[in-house]
Amino acid sequence: MGQFVCGGASLQCSFGMAPSVLMVLPANRVIQAMPYANIMDNKPLVNILPFGMCQSMANPMVASATAAALGVLTPMPCVPVTAAPWAPGSPTVMVGTFPALNNSSKCMCNWGGTIQIVNPGQVTVQVP
Repeated sequence: MGQFVCGGASLQCSFGMAPSVLMVLPANRVIQAMPYANIMDNKPLVNILPFGMCQSMANPMVASATAAALGVLTPMPCVPVTAAPWAPGSPTVMVGTFPALNNSSKCMCNWGGTIQIVNPGQVTVQVP
């Protein structure tokens, strides 16, 4: 069983240089100390905050800075671009009208990074 993810959970991107935090808005959510998340809490700069500097060559800012530095990888500020929801989510527990987010879910950034949950923000509630 996985753990329920709530607002304040720690996130890490495979191309990011620093951890980030999941922000969950309290609208239409189950709220304990922090609101619980669902798979649609994937909006960049609203739910998923930047991961410091980005190292992905698929990111146009990194690619142009690296080209200007004659091929030396030059990280640039992270601006997450997440179009797809978190996957897979919990198949049986719903938060609002969408599946609950558990700590094994992942979200893909359009620049090629995999965003994963490092710390779910709570340790007492488990979901399948």
